[in-house]
Amino acid sequence: MKVWNMISALTIILITAMLFASCGSTATPTEVTQTATETTALQTEAKPTTAATESATVTPATQNTATEPSPTDAPQEQPQNKDEEPDNEAEQPQDEQNRPLQMTIGGTSVTVVWEDNDAVQALKELCKDQPFTIAMSMYGGFEQVGSIGTALPQDDVQTTTSAGDIVLYSGNQMVVFYGSNTWAYTRLGHISDQSADGMAELLSNGDTVITVSLG
Repeated sequence: MKVWNMISALTIILITAMLFASCGSTATPTEVTQTATETTALQTEAKPTTAATESATVTPATQNTATEPSPTDAPQEQPQNKDEEPDNEAEQPQDEQNRPLQMTIGGTSVTVVWEDNDAVQALKELCKDQPFTIAMSMYGGFEQVGSIGTALPQDDVQTTTSAGDIVLYSGNQMVVFYGSNTWAYTRLGHISDQSADGMAELLSNGDTVITVSLG
């Protein structure tokens, strides 16, 4: 029995020696385990974590960049409301030269197509401050004539008149016809809304008054 125990002990010693010889090191199992643990720790410290790597990496897209304002961000100048603009035309007096002459015969308003000449322009000047009144008198059974009181520019032409014609005679007299006559006159205009009978009704029943004014 003792021999068997001795053999078993020798066998264990040999096996142990062979194991240490195969490892080629005299380090104990504890020392081997400690070395492996330290190596693992060093590897862990040297390797950055994925989260740290991702947080440290900054792409150009996430860097602070100044955003240029788009054209639509700039303040737009609002157009001025036309209703707020002063109406200079309304404040200015109407040009007297463009205001039409109006005529009444004995209180009856008539429509006149006026000539475009110097005599008519001068007649407008006489009316610019207030209506101009002419006392008319019957003459010859075909016209009424009245003094203007001042000379107007003349451009006399031999003319045969008809009912409704208005002429300047001798430079300072207005003549309105309800009949016909031939003489040298400067034409002033023609009453367009009255027939021959209508003119006779206005002028053939005695002296009358003609008023000329600016409309």
